Amino acid sequence: MVRFLRPLLRGTTYTRLLHLWVPMLVVSVWMFIDMSTPWVPALVLVPAGLVPAVRMGEGVQARLLLTPGEEEPGISVTPSASWRDRLRTVVWLEARMVLGAAAVFATVWLPGLVYELARLAAGHASADVPLVGRTEPHWAYALLIPLPLVAYFAVVVGLGALVTALARGLLGPSAAERMAALEERTEQLLERTRIARELHDSIGHALTVAVVQAGAARAAGNPEFTDRALGAIEETGRAALEDLERVLGVLRESERPASGRPTLADADRLLESARASGATVDAEVTGPLETVPGPVSREGYRILQEALTNVLRHAGPVPVTVRVRVGDGLLDLEVRNPLTAPVPGPGRGSGLRGIRERAALLGGRARTGPDADDWHVRAELPLA
Repeated sequence: MVRFLRPLLRGTTYTRLLHLWVPMLVVSVWMFIDMSTPWVPALVLVPAGLVPAVRMGEGVQARLLLTPGEEEPGISVTPSASWRDRLRTVVWLEARMVLGAAAVFATVWLPGLVYELARLAAGHASADVPLVGRTEPHWAYALLIPLPLVAYFAVVVGLGALVTALARGLLGPSAAERMAALEERTEQLLERTRIARELHDSIGHALTVAVVQAGAARAAGNPEFTDRALGAIEETGRAALEDLERVLGVLRESERPASGRPTLADADRLLESARASGATVDAEVTGPLETVPGPVSREGYRILQEALTNVLRHAGPVPVTVRVRVGDGLLDLEVRNPLTAPVPGPGRGSGLRGIRERAALLGGRARTGPDADDWHVRAELPLA
C-alpha cells in the first residue's frame, strides 16, 4: 500500500500535472472570447510549432517540470534544425493540449464526484450526480467514494508518465544532435587520454631522471659529481612542475590553446637531462626543424621524451643515438641504445603504447623493439 501511494509524495507528480495545466490557460482565455470555437487554439499551435525557437522553449519547460533533477532527461533544449524537428514539435504541442484537457477535466470532475457522493451518503439530496443522474440519499454511496479517488490517482500519475514519455520521444534529440553529442563525448575522451599521456611522459621522465641521478651520485661518492646530479635533478624537477602546471591549466580551462606545450625546438633540454644522468647522447638534427607543424612538433617532442625516459629507466646511463630528420613531407625520429637486459615482451608498457598511439593519431607509424643488439624506437610522422 505504501509503495502504491508513494508517487503522491513525489514533487515530480505535481510538477508534471502543472505542466499539463499550463496550455489550458490559453484555452481558458480563448473560451472567454468565443466559446463556440474551442478548436481555434489547437489550430494556432500548428504554425507556432514550425517556429524553431518554440522547440527550445518546450524543451526547457519539459526539463524543468517533467524531469526535474535528472542529469540526462533525454529532452533537447535546442531550436529546430530541420523540418522533421518542426513537425515533431507540432505533434508534441497538439498531444500536450489533448492530454492537458484530459488532466483538467479529470482533476476537476473527479473531486466534484467525490463531493456529491459524500453529500448523498450524509443524507443530503443531490440534484444531479455525474454518471448517476438524479438520485436519493443513501449511506451506501460512501462505499463508492474510493473509486473516483483511485481514478484520480491513476489519472494524475498515469498522465504525468505518459506526457513525459511523449516529451522524450517528440522533443528528444534528433539524429544530428545525437551525432554531435557523440562527437563531443569522443573529443572529451580523447582530451582525457592526451592529458594522461602528458602526465605520464613529463612526470615519468622527471622522476626517472631524478632516481637515476640520485643513484649515480650515491654510488660515485664524488662531491663534484653530486653537485652536478643535484643541479640536474633541480632543473628536471622545475621543468616537470612547469609541465604539471600547464596540464592542470588545461583541466581548469578547457579552451586554453596548445601553443604553450613544448615542441622539438625545446628538445635540447631533454638531451641535456639525459646527458646529466650519465648517458652519452649522440644527437643529429637534419632539415628545417622550424617548418614542422605545431601538432607534429609537439607530439614528436613527447615521443622523444618517452624514448629517452625508457632508456634511462631500463638501460641506465648507456650510449644513446638520437636522429631527427625533416624532409620529403616526413618527420623521422629515431632513438637507439644498447640492450642491457632481456626484453620482457613485445609492446609492453603504457609508454611504448603511447608512442604508437601518438604516431597513429597523426597518420604516421611507430616501431619499438629490439634490433640486433640494440633497442630501437623509430617514429615517422607526416608533415601534411
